[in-house]
Amino acid sequence: MELAEMMARLEALGTEQNRKVYGKHGAKEPLFGVSFGNLDKLRKEIKTNDALAEQLWNTGNTDARTLAVMIADPKTRTLEQLEQWLDDIDYYCLTDVFVTHLASKSPLLPELLERWTASDREWVGRAGWQLMAHAAMKSKTLGLDEDYFLRQLERIEARIHSSPNRARDAMNAALIAIGMRSEALEAAALAAAARIGKVEVDHGDTGCKTPDAAVYIAKAKSRKR
Repeated sequence: MELAEMMARLEALGTEQNRKVYGKHGAKEPLFGVSFGNLDKLRKEIKTNDALAEQLWNTGNTDARTLAVMIADPKTRTLEQLEQWLDDIDYYCLTDVFVTHLASKSPLLPELLERWTASDREWVGRAGWQLMAHAAMKSKTLGLDEDYFLRQLERIEARIHSSPNRARDAMNAALIAIGMRSEALEAAALAAAARIGKVEVDHGDTGCKTPDAAVYIAKAKSRKR
């Protein structure tokens, strides 16, 4: 599929309403306003196409970049390539899609966790802690034991209030995810959450709210019964 054809399709799928909503959440121009549902349909149609992903990314268009991270090949992306893309991101929704579709499926995941959670940069830190949440919830084959996640709880407790805004939000998500991994980690996460207290995150002109970690963990546990 040619780049020009895909950009035309993205433009046709965009709406002014979505442009306004995404803009409130921090999406930058150029932007067509394509729904995530339509982007996911395109992802399923294209499957993996690393060459097209690179071309889409280079347009600088937010919708094109979102689709790019959905169709890029996580198995072949190098650390340098991943970090080049991450350096370009300053929009939390794109950060999260980048983690879900690309970074979390990379064979470099353990290294990415170490590098990105150590960063003081807002968007790199967000990616790292969102990746940590993903690893806690979904990765059972990485050799990450309970001691590893206990250490992450200590890091979160020590740094969350002094971390940048969107990284703080992701650290709270990681705290919740670690607490949902096992009963032992649940107890440790609840204790950490009590000591941390309320996590303040500026969500801008949106209806988004920061979940209370202890309440969220308790609700998740009750749903599993």
